[in-house]
Amino acid sequence: MAVLGTKLRLPVARPNLVPRRRLIDRLATALPRVVLVSAPAGFGKTTLLAQWLRDSDDPDRRVAWVSLDEADNDPARLLEHVVAALASVRDLPDASRLMADDADPPALAVLTSVVNDLDLHTGSTVLALDDYHVVESPEAQAVTAFLLEHAPPQLTLAIATRADPMLPLPRLRARGELLELRAADLRFTEDETSSFLDRVMGLELPPADVKALADRTEGWVAGLQLAGLSLQGVQDSTGFVQDFTGTNRFVLDYLVDEVLAHQPADVRRFLLDTSVLHELTGSLTGALTGRSDGGAVLEALDRGNLFVVPLDDQRTWYRYHHLFVEALRARLLSDHPDRVPLLHHAASVWYAARDRPLDAVRHAFAAAEPAHAAGLVEWALPDLRRERRDGLLRQWLTALPDDAVQDRALLATYRAWTRLVEGDLDGVDAWLADAGSAYEAHPPVPAPQASAATREELRTLPATIAIFRASAAQARGDTDASKRHAHRALDLAGPDDHMARGGAAGFLGMAAWAEGDLGEAVTTFTTAVRSLAAAGDVADEFGGTVPLGSMWVARGRPDEARRLFERALAGAQDHPGAALATLGDLHVGLADVLVEQGHLDPAGEHLRAASALGDTASLLENRYRLPMTAARLHRAQGDLDAALRLLQHSADRYVPGFFPDIRPLAAQRARLHIARGLLDDAREWATTAGVDQQVAGGYLEEFNQLTYVRLLIAEQRADPDPGAAADRLGEAESRLTAIAAGAGAGGRGATVVEVHLLRSLLHDARGQRAAALGELATALGLGVPHGFVRLFLDEGEPLEQLLAAAERHPAAAAHARTLRHATYLPGAATADTGVADALSERELDVLRLLATTLTGPDIARELYVSVNTLRTHTKHIFTKLDVNTRRAAVERARELGHL
Repeated sequence: MAVLGTKLRLPVARPNLVPRRRLIDRLATALPRVVLVSAPAGFGKTTLLAQWLRDSDDPDRRVAWVSLDEADNDPARLLEHVVAALASVRDLPDASRLMADDADPPALAVLTSVVNDLDLHTGSTVLALDDYHVVESPEAQAVTAFLLEHAPPQLTLAIATRADPMLPLPRLRARGELLELRAADLRFTEDETSSFLDRVMGLELPPADVKALADRTEGWVAGLQLAGLSLQGVQDSTGFVQDFTGTNRFVLDYLVDEVLAHQPADVRRFLLDTSVLHELTGSLTGALTGRSDGGAVLEALDRGNLFVVPLDDQRTWYRYHHLFVEALRARLLSDHPDRVPLLHHAASVWYAARDRPLDAVRHAFAAAEPAHAAGLVEWALPDLRRERRDGLLRQWLTALPDDAVQDRALLATYRAWTRLVEGDLDGVDAWLADAGSAYEAHPPVPAPQASAATREELRTLPATIAIFRASAAQARGDTDASKRHAHRALDLAGPDDHMARGGAAGFLGMAAWAEGDLGEAVTTFTTAVRSLAAAGDVADEFGGTVPLGSMWVARGRPDEARRLFERALAGAQDHPGAALATLGDLHVGLADVLVEQGHLDPAGEHLRAASALGDTASLLENRYRLPMTAARLHRAQGDLDAALRLLQHSADRYVPGFFPDIRPLAAQRARLHIARGLLDDAREWATTAGVDQQVAGGYLEEFNQLTYVRLLIAEQRADPDPGAAADRLGEAESRLTAIAAGAGAGGRGATVVEVHLLRSLLHDARGQRAAALGELATALGLGVPHGFVRLFLDEGEPLEQLLAAAERHPAAAAHARTLRHATYLPGAATADTGVADALSERELDVLRLLATTLTGPDIARELYVSVNTLRTHTKHIFTKLDVNTRRAAVERARELGHL
């Protein structure tokens, strides 16, 4: 995507600007990590930032400017603009190479390279982000958050916004790293008001009128500008000033009316008709107004200071001032409501002809032309799916009326998809029925100029419908139907239709998972992920790691699951746009495995990373997993109350989805009740869920059954009645026997380990210590080498006593000592130390200086090496410490005791 130069230029300086020395001086005192200019529209935020940055007397300072718009909610687009702006003022060799070599730039890798490249420059750099309030998507905000978190000390973020950004402002404020200017600071003083009305607007008002205007507008710059325009040519300025009062909104409406009254009729018409646009250029305004001189009109409006903002030095593209255009639109809607849809239609046609579907669709919706909008959405849908613009696609499909979708097979199919991700399974069935009928009546035919993505989407649509039917059946727990539809999809897909084949195989794998055949599940689902990779669908390839990792844990191999998650997260750096839709899920999946392995601090880091990315970096059906895994972490840390609260939050977010529910949240809460000694609460769960009456069941009931066995053992320990105790333990043993038979046949290694563990606790409750230690030795031997830690330690005091005895048991001693005396797995601590020990003496010298405030060139001079040599040492350090930035390297070094 080409970068518009208009977005990267510091705004053009206007003549006769009011000097705002009191504010410039505050900005010039120091360069903190963040400069925040936050105020409502019309307070001169952009002008102030531009004045400050343009007038800097620091010859080494460089300013990278980005004028943001709604399209920058796309993280890839925002990243491209940020890197282009920074590269225009600083040499960024690594980041620029990555951007040039890959059409789908690796976001995390690029951001890391930007940080490291900037660290090698001595002078200060200011990255100014104007109109930051338009960036609302969490994934786009994550780009800024990463820069803020890892920025070298010589980089400052300057943000102009109408609303405070989603950044850690309290922490920055507490550290003295934030300089804030708000509406109260930006309001014109009486002297500034006088200077503005006199020098800028060319008025000579009596001091009393100046004071009255300052009071009435409360120093609001936009209001003063409109007042100045309205006062031009007015004889009785005092009477005019006295005639308007009220809040900013009413003042604005009144003054816009006055401004329009002073314009010729053709200019008034031009202003109103073009107010529906977000950007203005000659041919676009001509499409709406029928005029051939749109460019000349825009230049005249600019010269007249009539709230027109140039977007490039050539005066080709413009926009109206935000407040001014809002008032114009309100006036247009009030006076000429019949013209509004016609104007939007003309804009939609203009954008469609120039292959700008996002703008074309937006104006089609605004024109209230559902058929036209549906055609444009259908045109854009395949490419949006490839680009993982799922949020935008869901927004469009939901906005379209039903009758505009029902007869279009492609749109009806993906309307079903929107219902699926919302958990509305009945809606899925209804829309898939419409899609099938529409396809039979009017099979969609690609246009001659259709993209390859569109051609494939239409060719495989019947298979896609079958896959969505399989997914809905899976979400209902109807495994047989899910398999039937998945096989149908495979029959419909051609040998090279990798996307369809991957989706179908995926649901066959999940059906095997739901049935408890973990060997078949892993094999089939791995094949599905490979098909998605062959199709180039990296988003679903990465997303497939989440269920595949869970399958490997169920097979008894948390270590293999961890390897999968770490590999996926590493690969996600090379495909930022595609991977972002499930990047949060990958962090949560890895965190869950790390909790099980006992790596609690790294698990917390991954949970924080997922939380920072926000919901849009997670599939809807996975969003309950973050608080669920956080609950596991808090339990491991001993905070059972917090764990219960988090499980309730998880339950509030749960929606049925593609994956079988193998760890029901209600049973997880029951396990916490047992751990806290609240056996009555756990017994209420068992009765309500009917688990106490159900002796056997399929794999989906296994977690409940194992939880109930824990309850029976705990109740035995709490009840001194020997007869009741024997009955409970006998029931627990029979349930474990039934579970063990199915688990062994199904390759469910985790369940096998858990059964041996619970048998150990059961024998110990009976006073059979030798049998208990024998079962424990088997459980430890099967579980600990592959990464099970919390499965054992979460059993609490009863297991602690057994582990102490197991240290004297030949078959269990080594693993028992591991669990009793180490926080992490065997070898983890030594592995960490080994990595750090692999640092050379020179690299340790560099590392110690990285922990200071010295810049890259300063460090190079301190060590008497070139900047390139320093860069090489730094890369080696990052690789050995498994980090990507200077700050992370310093933190890691401190953890290892090297600083």
